[in-house]
Amino acid sequence: YYTSFALRSLAILGLLDGPLAERCAGFLHGRLQGQETIVDLLSLVYSAKLIEAASGVDPFKMARSGWSQRLAELLAGLRRDDGGYSKSWEGRVGSTYQTFLVLLCLELIEQPCPRADEVQAFLMRQRQDDGGFLEVRVGKRSGTNPTAAALGSLRILGRLESQIASDAAEFLCELQDESGGFQANTRIPLPDLLSTFTACVTLADIDRLADVSTAQVERYVLSMQQPAGGFRGFEFDPADDIEYTFYGLGALALLRTV
Repeated sequence: YYTSFALRSLAILGLLDGPLAERCAGFLHGRLQGQETIVDLLSLVYSAKLIEAASGVDPFKMARSGWSQRLAELLAGLRRDDGGYSKSWEGRVGSTYQTFLVLLCLELIEQPCPRADEVQAFLMRQRQDDGGFLEVRVGKRSGTNPTAAALGSLRILGRLESQIASDAAEFLCELQDESGGFQANTRIPLPDLLSTFTACVTLADIDRLADVSTAQVERYVLSMQQPAGGFRGFEFDPADDIEYTFYGLGALALLRTV
């Protein structure tokens, strides 16, 4: 999981190539033979494709034939009666974010999404009157991250309608506070770097990033950077870490291209 964020940061910095990429590819190939959690498994696939795109090195080149089909069959075990994908093998209901991760993984390994109509129906049941989306059906309010995951999922399925995107953009814009950062939902008093990065990526994907103050967003992101170079997650976070450093670098890379 954390290796995935480190690799993403290296890719943004243009450093994911040569001997480093080869060593990382070897590490990922070794993990392909182990027993991973579902989050680590999805991170493994994403990391491998990232290395291949950045350096041309394929960590799965020597994998047994048919591994992508077997992985798709494994992921099918997370499918639930509501049409979504669960966070764990034991979970009983679909998760908006987990559904996005599974769809992204299937896209990366070039495997189709089974019964896509049911997935779309699940996502649309997660949609709320404010334009945002819930993470799980028992959730009480829309959130930045599930809204981004829902829009990403609908895009992968090729079923993101303009009105859905527009309503979601309005919801996300309302979550930018005076500091420039974005809150996880309307009940969370402080913005955080994950929500800020996610909101910006989503708004950029639907051509609505200009609807918010990008200068304020950049100031907020820079305020999360620590003296050693890493980024913390929110104002009172005591230290930086690899995951939030990626969110910081990713947000800055995006904001400085608009």
